[in-house]
Amino acid sequence: MYTSITKGALLIILLTAGFSSSAQSSVLDQYIQSAFSNNKGLKDQNFQLTKSMLALQEAKSLFGPNVSVLGSYTKSAGGRTIDFPIGDIMNPVYNSLNQLTNSHDFKNIDNVSVQLNPDNFYDAKVRASLPLINAEIYYNQKIRREQITQQQAALNVYKRELVRDIKSAYYQYYQAAQAVAIYNNALSLINENIRINESMVRNGIRNNTALYRAQTEKQKTDADINKAINARQNSKAYFNFLLNRALDENITLDSTLLQVPAQLPGKDINGREELAQYKSAANVYRLNEQLQRSYLVPKLSTFIDLGSQGTGARFDKDTRYYLFGVNLEWNLFASHKYKYKIKQAANEVATITNAADQTTDQLRLQLYEAVNNYQTALLNFKTAQSQLSFAERYYRDQMKVYKEGQLLYIELLDAQNQLTQAQLQTTVTQAAVQTAYASVERAQASYDINNNYNN
Repeated sequence: MYTSITKGALLIILLTAGFSSSAQSSVLDQYIQSAFSNNKGLKDQNFQLTKSMLALQEAKSLFGPNVSVLGSYTKSAGGRTIDFPIGDIMNPVYNSLNQLTNSHDFKNIDNVSVQLNPDNFYDAKVRASLPLINAEIYYNQKIRREQITQQQAALNVYKRELVRDIKSAYYQYYQAAQAVAIYNNALSLINENIRINESMVRNGIRNNTALYRAQTEKQKTDADINKAINARQNSKAYFNFLLNRALDENITLDSTLLQVPAQLPGKDINGREELAQYKSAANVYRLNEQLQRSYLVPKLSTFIDLGSQGTGARFDKDTRYYLFGVNLEWNLFASHKYKYKIKQAANEVATITNAADQTTDQLRLQLYEAVNNYQTALLNFKTAQSQLSFAERYYRDQMKVYKEGQLLYIELLDAQNQLTQAQLQTTVTQAAVQTAYASVERAQASYDINNNYNN
């Protein structure tokens, strides 16, 4: 009978049905921290951040010395030669000397033909080089550092989206769990009605019509329970999916999280990481503009080679050598190529600045709508609470009259359906308040994503 679900008991059902009595007030925060550790999408964002950090380390390393081993071996035949007619020059002299000395001590020699391409020649060396002045390396390092800031902001944006999704999924699961409890409660009322109608039929107070109608309503409520259970299972699976857990893992519900917040968080969008992303992106484009302008700065580097050159496997003091030098590259004119690159870079700065302004306006609109949606959800919840109070009293009065045999069952059934719908509506609007609050929290970036609630 309805006396078993007074207003106080009904509120307990709405707030605690399916809830763990041992749940702590930070249970949802703990779930969020678990998602921060396990969510695969967030892991991908962390991989991107790590990639940016490694790119910065790579850029820094370009300022350091570079040591490499270089070697070559050449085997050749044919090709150009240098011809030196040493025989044609010296042989007449040698012949004259032989006649003067009446001897053959001075032998004739052949003309010399030297192949230009080295044959059986090796060159092996160790080269150490060091950039002294290089604006490209300098600006690339600063660009990489800004890209890390940008990727960190992107990671935090993903975190905030994940927080909102988890909270929405949590309250959706709460709503589905409460719907099952409410339908089960409605089923208990129907069973009680069936018992009353059966008693009235036996005593000749009622005919079988009301009993058949009650049994039909029971079948309908059974179908509603099945739908509610299915919705509860699907919402549980989605929540566990966000946490990268088994889809059927149990969820601890905390009734304290359903309390209406005393006030909304901050009142602006200054904490939005999207703005930090645009700020870092604008800095990257400005640095790129400075990089293009730095073409007038000469590039200066130094090197030293320690090696050996020779034929065959020869290695001695005559083949060993060292070579030290300084390289200078200074671009003074390139047919206005850099002029147009500078203009392109400046245009990119203007483009990203305009995009940042546009995004700022969109974020303000998002916050404005989120606050309005929250206020509307809060009003709807208060209205639903009033409707529930009226439905309780109406059902109680109708049940009393029905037991006295002065009310048709269809009228009692209408009161019962109104009560069930009021209970469902209260649950829906209560979850909507929390979901709307999570949207405001997201729009203001007010949730502390860096706090470790597990400590």
